[in-house]
Amino acid sequence: MRVRPIRDRAELLGTLSLILRRVGPGLTYRLVGTGAALAQGVRLPTGDIDILVARRSDVDRCAAALDGFPCLTPPVWLPGPGQYYATFAVEGVEAGFSTVERPVETDTVECMGSGPWKHYADVAWEEHLVPAVGLELRLVSELVRDRPDRYRPLIEHLRQHGGDLDLLGRSMRDRGVDPALRRQIVDQLGRR
Repeated sequence: MRVRPIRDRAELLGTLSLILRRVGPGLTYRLVGTGAALAQGVRLPTGDIDILVARRSDVDRCAAALDGFPCLTPPVWLPGPGQYYATFAVEGVEAGFSTVERPVETDTVECMGSGPWKHYADVAWEEHLVPAVGLELRLVSELVRDRPDRYRPLIEHLRQHGGDLDLLGRSMRDRGVDPALRRQIVDQLGRR
């Protein structure tokens, strides 16, 4: 099954809405990855939908709910990254569900520890409030991966709309972003 990049925010949230209706109420999750940024209005390339869930049984629940859509990866434990993971092609869009079970002591990582559960924004779409991970944590993930096509739009969005500079600074420090780059980012965000 071929999957394609997500065209725009409406397609992302429409596909996510379809998934959530199939899964049913009560799923505790966070939209993470580039989809979280797109959902919050950042225009950037988005290849898939990444959904972080709290428990392996949530991954299994999502997989069962999407029966009938092409399964790209059935639920499987990935010991390297420490996650339980599954992916499906939902109307041509890759949608992944995972736990991340590597503990961290900080709240400044996008997909580990308390960070995604504590730092998020609710995005209203149809009958849903989609909890999307904070843009500050998403930005640092892109800085660490050195993906300028993703981090430049995030910086510009935060520059225009504001953000939690303390959280961003702590996350950059905790994730080992070069101090010179940290200063450059904070300087850019301080100019409105």
